[in-house]
Amino acid sequence: MIEAFGLTKRYGAKTAVYNLTFQVKPGMVTGFLGPNGSGKSTTMRMILGLDSPTEGIVTVNGLPYRRLDNAPRQVGALLDAKAIHGGRSAYHHLLCLAQLSGIPARRVHEVLGVVGLQDVARKRSQGFSLGMGQRLGIAAALLGDPQVLLFDEPVNGLDPEGILWIRNLMRRLASEGRTVFVSSHLMSEMALTADHLIVIGRGQLMADMSVKDFIAHNSADFALVRTPDTEPGQREKLTAVLTGAGGAVRPEPDGALRVAGLPLPRISDLAHEAGVRLWELSPHSASLEEAYMRLTQGAVDYRSTEDPRSGFPAGAPAGYAVPPQGALPGAPGVPGAPGTWAPPQGAPQPGYAPGPGRPVVPGQANPYAVPPQQPSAPPAAPGDAAAPSPADPTQRDSEDAR
Repeated sequence: MIEAFGLTKRYGAKTAVYNLTFQVKPGMVTGFLGPNGSGKSTTMRMILGLDSPTEGIVTVNGLPYRRLDNAPRQVGALLDAKAIHGGRSAYHHLLCLAQLSGIPARRVHEVLGVVGLQDVARKRSQGFSLGMGQRLGIAAALLGDPQVLLFDEPVNGLDPEGILWIRNLMRRLASEGRTVFVSSHLMSEMALTADHLIVIGRGQLMADMSVKDFIAHNSADFALVRTPDTEPGQREKLTAVLTGAGGAVRPEPDGALRVAGLPLPRISDLAHEAGVRLWELSPHSASLEEAYMRLTQGAVDYRSTEDPRSGFPAGAPAGYAVPPQGALPGAPGVPGAPGTWAPPQGAPQPGYAPGPGRPVVPGQANPYAVPPQQPSAPPAAPGDAAAPSPADPTQRDSEDAR
């Protein structure tokens, strides 16, 4: 079990975490949610003794992490998958951790098999992809077979098979009576994985409840109602009837009506009494993402905006002709003729320029290449013989003869 009491962390004038009190209980997956900069990583670092609280205390199984006997055997964590010496192989990285904690070497082979890295165990980790690095970090967390596990963004970089695997792994670990604490920004994954949620915003606790209760407390259910598109008058008639019965009606962009405040049977009865035919009457329950956005919308520090694109005129780049409708670059025909489009002379050739990761295939001509123009010869001075072109074969032969 993880317990925090009045946990506060300040960095100078910046308060990263303020007065956090919560419990992470065994036997369930607890999701740790919050916007960027809300203090999630700082909280997890304090749990693991990497940062000291300014105020308050946090314990693991009743003791601060630094006072645990052989802590890696009791707590496993993945905070940063890149925390590994790139020159070491996956096997030797785990072996070093095992030897430091008195863990048998055979356990290294076991966890490599659990995370699916046994085939690359002897390869240097510096060549690992992001997903392989995540798997290695998870193997390190599982190495001591701990009862408490912390994961920070564990599905980052994993493919769909890996995401399904880590989801099932965390649920299996929790079913064995372990404490599993998972921080993630992927609401869809948390909805499928977590049993309980702890949500913070700007360093303060915002919610501590089950996933089901969290959605129920932070969402507004509604019904989607659709009338025949060919009879717009019926939609206006139904809107007036539902509004008169106390419902909140809002039109949707696709022509449907969003109705809140009335149960589905009541909506159906009102439509029947008014003689309005319904093409759709369906309930809508909010997702975890919708409930989360509703709760944390006032605690977001880094909010994106629309790109104004000021100073960038619309249309084709300067010097390029706009291709006619249906025309393709490089289509057969004379450049500039109707139905064709070609870049101007001397323009870069997109898709064919040599560069890193783009080798030139020997013998393959560039179908979009523009023939280079030969520089014109300077005018001959009076009384001088005309200088032949460097491409003149007779001139080349005479130079070879000399």
